[in-house]
Amino acid sequence: QVQLVESGGGLVEPGGTLKLSCVVSGFTLDETTIGWVRQAPGKEREGVMCMNDDQWFYLPSVKGRFTTSSHKDKNTVYLYMNDLEPEDTGVYYCATDFSRRCTGWPIHYHYYGQGTQVTVSS
Repeated sequence: QVQLVESGGGLVEPGGTLKLSCVVSGFTLDETTIGWVRQAPGKEREGVMCMNDDQWFYLPSVKGRFTTSSHKDKNTVYLYMNDLEPEDTGVYYCATDFSRRCTGWPIHYHYYGQGTQVTVSS
């Protein structure tokens, strides 16, 4: 059974840092690239980042602040978010298109996790 489970969200002040985790099961990270998507209140979903060995897509507003990495032995992908801004508030999802390439970028993935809430506020 395919599952993606996000965690690590929370309330943080502007300028703060969060690390989101996405644990996958039912497939391995050797077979697929994981993308990150977010949805702010009242707005449509937007792609945040997707990266593999030869591709790197990102939302321009997160350049230099967010990065992603994977720990294949733990079936886990991370989204590191630094210098957070109130505009980063939203529900963050990890997602997969079951491809080694970012074919689901920005928001056309087949599977999404349940999401984790990130709130940036003072």
